[in-house]
Amino acid sequence: MNEEVLVRGAYVRPPVRFGTGGWRAVIGEDFEKQTITIVAQALADRILAMGQNDMPVVIGYDRRFLSDAAARWAAGVLAGNGIAVQMMKRSAPTPLIMHTVMKKGLHYGLEVTASHNPPVYNGIKVIVDEGRDAPVSVTEDLEKRCALIENVRELPFQEGLSAGLITILNNPFNDFLDDILGILDTDAIRERGPRILYDSMHGSSTYPISVIFGTTRCTIDQIHGNKDAYFGGIMPAPTKDTLRFLADQVVAGGYDIGFGVDGDGDRLGVVDADGTYISANDILVLLYYYLHEYKGWKGPAVRNIATTHLLDRVAHGLGEECYEVPVGFKHISAEIDKREAVLGGESSGGLTVRGHIHGKDSVYAAALFVEMICRTGKRPGQMIEELREKYGRSFFVECNMAVSDVQRERIMQLFTKEQGCLPAFAQPYEKVSYMDGCKVYFPDDSFVICRLSGTEPLLRIFAEGRCEGDAEAYIEAWKLFLAESK
Repeated sequence: MNEEVLVRGAYVRPPVRFGTGGWRAVIGEDFEKQTITIVAQALADRILAMGQNDMPVVIGYDRRFLSDAAARWAAGVLAGNGIAVQMMKRSAPTPLIMHTVMKKGLHYGLEVTASHNPPVYNGIKVIVDEGRDAPVSVTEDLEKRCALIENVRELPFQEGLSAGLITILNNPFNDFLDDILGILDTDAIRERGPRILYDSMHGSSTYPISVIFGTTRCTIDQIHGNKDAYFGGIMPAPTKDTLRFLADQVVAGGYDIGFGVDGDGDRLGVVDADGTYISANDILVLLYYYLHEYKGWKGPAVRNIATTHLLDRVAHGLGEECYEVPVGFKHISAEIDKREAVLGGESSGGLTVRGHIHGKDSVYAAALFVEMICRTGKRPGQMIEELREKYGRSFFVECNMAVSDVQRERIMQLFTKEQGCLPAFAQPYEKVSYMDGCKVYFPDDSFVICRLSGTEPLLRIFAEGRCEGDAEAYIEAWKLFLAESK
């Protein structure tokens, strides 16, 4: 929300705030040229202060409204500060920026995107050394620098090109694609030759997905591949609701599998051949089991605090551990490194695998998923049913509630150990965690977590129960408690 206030005849803009997925704001309110260039200047100031101008900054952008222009504005500011920039030639998914930073040993990369947010949003993700999401220490520093900026040093984009400070990367996808293809069992995929229907959701991952599956001799067809700033009128997130059309087309066309990815290509959704939506939780469980048991990649798993506990039970059944971290993929990637985990992910559709980039990647995840169905000869719905029979069923439910800034402050006060207030649940709980919001654990391995979104003005409630009724009851208990706490 734009919170400009009139002070002595001049508008004072609200402070720049980074969430779990970078800085995001409403287009035309806070996401406009002045603030975009302030964010870029803050990064330039940090680079110069840290002596990190020995390497260029790579900049990419998705297909949202204003993304390409914002990328050029940011490049012009960095060039105006004497910092070299490498620009993507075309729209690019976030995983490509992460891979480029990692592969080239760069200090920073930028991706202009608001990921899965509604079309009225855009934003900037900051990528740091080794291709990681910027940690809190970096984003807090950028926030402070943004507040202090009075002047922006900017060089027009064309002048930056002429001066050699800005260069265009002709085909930056090559290393990214080759690294993925080098890990895949391409022979197994070619032998099976599955038919795939792909929904890019008007996003920026069309090219790499097409190349991966074209190279492995799959038949791949695409829907929603055109650029559309309104994403066809739906949220650019691969959920059960947004992939209904894909599910219908998978069945009607006799495809073996369907994929959907979000606007910047880091979240994956899957539809089985019979039209069944495979949830992000199930994708994570299936890939972990496949990598551990079929590819022989031994090690633990990592999930965030709002992700299924079925992953824990599968890991324990395989003699491994599953580690829990706060929401924010930087926490997952750090824990993967610390534990040498096979993979890590979240219930919102993002995951990564050991040895790849340190961030979410729907391209690699989709490729591994196809390899899985080709090598096992089983449909994903069949595989997850077998795992549920062996490790126990779970029902996952989530609820989003819009919150104002005032409500947000009040809720944050509730989510403290000192406050110690909880809803009246029908069954006794085992323990409570305030690691990220408030998570309540029950003796039967079910849970409910209530937390404030780091990317949107929303309160998110996630619950998992051994029966669907339990999960829904947990959520209703929280909703009632919040209503009575006003």
